[in-house]
Amino acid sequence: MSGEPHRFDPQTAFDLTGKVALVTGGSRGLGRRMAEGLAAAGADVVIASRSRESCEQAATEIEHATGRTALPAPAHVGRWDELESLVDTAYEHFGHVDVLVNNAGMSPLYDDLNSVSEELFDKVLGVNLKAPFRLATLVGTRMAAGSGGSIINISSAGAVHPRPGILPYAAAKAGLNAITTGFAHAFGPSVRCNAIMAGTFHTDVSSSWDPEAFARRAEGFALRRGGDPDEIVGTALYLAGAASSYTTGSVITVDGGQP
Repeated sequence: MSGEPHRFDPQTAFDLTGKVALVTGGSRGLGRRMAEGLAAAGADVVIASRSRESCEQAATEIEHATGRTALPAPAHVGRWDELESLVDTAYEHFGHVDVLVNNAGMSPLYDDLNSVSEELFDKVLGVNLKAPFRLATLVGTRMAAGSGGSIINISSAGAVHPRPGILPYAAAKAGLNAITTGFAHAFGPSVRCNAIMAGTFHTDVSSSWDPEAFARRAEGFALRRGGDPDEIVGTALYLAGAASSYTTGSVITVDGGQP
């Protein structure tokens, strides 16, 4: 044992005042809700996504809703060479990053396994696994050299329930779970790294689903429904701040009880 004991203070456990959070895929879906939740808890946020217009719109709306600074930072996280400039932009503007949320992801549909091209496979791994690896390396190195921080990887229940229609995505998310533990050890003790293994949430992507087919599938969930995007925010806030000071290398399931 070393140092002073950690005393839980409910007044400050989820307070992110003075912190800066970088959220990839932060202009829509789960990323947008988490970015807004982090800002509502006091953090300034960097909103990264491919569309400049979407980044700027999300940043403006988050600033209006929370009063915090939101920096639009368009970047294609699937392009390795763009990630260093994304990180540099965040540090040049704010001077530090305290929370990294690797949320950007993609899971394109395909007819069958024979139709999965090398290009599709590489794109899926590039966005869902290579990008979080590179960003966690770049930001985690600076966090460890500074005042520490928290890295949150957004994984998927598909990592442990790899259905035939999502195999490249499931493989990438399983890899993301693995590197989460590795980064916790690489950058500890001052940097914590955890993953949220998200289940099925109702976002803009879900609008293309067959509602009757999904309803039948959801009957097997403990909660008998898909999640509202707001229902991932609490877990993100827990992992971002002092409430999770002894949580690292963990993969936390938020999936409504999928079997």
